[in-house]
Amino acid sequence: MPGTYPILEGAEPFYFEGNKVGILLSHGFTGSTQSMRPLGEAYAKAGYTVCGPRLKGHGTHYEEMETTTYHDWIASVEEGLQWLKERCETIFVTGLSMGGTLTLYLAEHHPEIKGIIPINAAIDIPDFAELEQTEARFLDAIGSDLKNKEITELAYEKTPVQSLREIGQLMEGVKEKLPAVTCPALIFVSSEDHVVPPTNSHDIYQNISSPSKQLVELINSYHVATLDYDQQIIIDRTLTFIESVLNGAVA
Repeated sequence: MPGTYPILEGAEPFYFEGNKVGILLSHGFTGSTQSMRPLGEAYAKAGYTVCGPRLKGHGTHYEEMETTTYHDWIASVEEGLQWLKERCETIFVTGLSMGGTLTLYLAEHHPEIKGIIPINAAIDIPDFAELEQTEARFLDAIGSDLKNKEITELAYEKTPVQSLREIGQLMEGVKEKLPAVTCPALIFVSSEDHVVPPTNSHDIYQNISSPSKQLVELINSYHVATLDYDQQIIIDRTLTFIESVLNGAVA
């Protein structure tokens, strides 16, 4: 039954209260908040208010994930956004993989968001579309695609096929509305990614309407770049981007 599984150690949501600038961080499909926590802690150290929600059905057991829909995942980030709105005047959103998809979703529906930082965001994964057709209930894991083999992502060891169908619908809807994104965007893409084709980030860059947008290539990380060798580059470039937007240097 849903809700009967305990939250895995390290997969808990995280919150840090700081100044009036908030940053929402979303983890990815079958992953957990562990993949975003180092970034969240760095942004909190810089003085920002930080929210890292746990997406419903994640960070517990893949059987629980199987019972959730993409609407549940949207609701999870919407709740995080509301938490920040109650404390902050300005909000930025960042996310890894499907977290990047959800970042784009929020920007499409909340024009008040000041800026976004999608990291290896997903809008079209042909491999997933093929896997959706299988009659199996669960497939092998897709997590922990890291160049640094000393680090392991806290992610499910199985992928529910029903969840692949859900992310497929989410990506389709977000891809369709990309032109609605008008806020400044800092887009990170790993040059080698074994989960989300790097072309996704290039398509996002081309199709969003943001007058101010940057595409930054990460050459020393795979898909889970937030835990990989380029982690500090993501942190540093994000902090510079936020500062630039706040100072009006980025319109």
